Amino acid sequence: MNEVQKLFDLTNRVAIVTGGAGFLGQQFSEALSESGANVVVADIDQTAAADCAEELSKKHNSALGVGLDVTDPFSVQNLMDLTLEKFGQLDILVNSAALDPKFDSQNQTQHVTSFEDFPLQAWKQAMDVNLTGMFLTCQYAAREMKKNGKGSLINICSTYGIAGPDQRLYESLGEPRQYKPVYYSVSKAGVLGLTKYIATYYEGTEIRCNALTPGGVERGHDQAFKDAYSSRTVLGRMAYPHEMKGAVVFLASEASSYMTGTNLVVDGGWTAW
Repeated sequence: MNEVQKLFDLTNRVAIVTGGAGFLGQQFSEALSESGANVVVADIDQTAAADCAEELSKKHNSALGVGLDVTDPFSVQNLMDLTLEKFGQLDILVNSAALDPKFDSQNQTQHVTSFEDFPLQAWKQAMDVNLTGMFLTCQYAAREMKKNGKGSLINICSTYGIAGPDQRLYESLGEPRQYKPVYYSVSKAGVLGLTKYIATYYEGTEIRCNALTPGGVERGHDQAFKDAYSSRTVLGRMAYPHEMKGAVVFLASEASSYMTGTNLVVDGGWTAW
């Protein structure tokens, strides 16, 4: 293994991925496992988390599946306890758990709800998961990382946390007007503020906190949406799921050892125009 390969090597590291059984969460979990880390797949769907961890253990390194409600401090503490019991340490946290109404079947009605009529309860629920949940997992993970003065916290953001949604993408001829809900942009913008706060709070240590911002990732979208989205990107297409793997390994590893408080944008040029 040469010097550059060593920088990306995660052998003997322990990583937690929240939302680890989700669409992108599985990609993050697999990337870290492929790079040598022992991975804790934490997800609200405990069965899916266990299944994902079992597959990782078969193909790569030891993995553990844990049920997790990021909004519940007791659940977060249980996650930390089980991680330490199994692996004895925590080096990496990837915060991928989030409500995204495009793929959350319980929140499909939010697409047709205007800003003026958007329900407060839906706003509060999303803030609890997307922002407060991230605060809690970072807080509990940092307690463990502080013991060694080292660790990498990675918060998953979105291009809609940097720029407002292009609501024209959600228009369909002859269909009711649809919208990307307000909470998504606001909570993801909050992720960047939280990331910078944590990074600067741990100044003088090797506890690093960065954000990773994926662009739109292809996942069985209809052709009209793919064409509309792709026309907004410099590369002229949506991302493939595996294209986020390198970015998360980079932020988790020593390859990014001089990076903290920043946002790694992998969006095909969406925000470059």
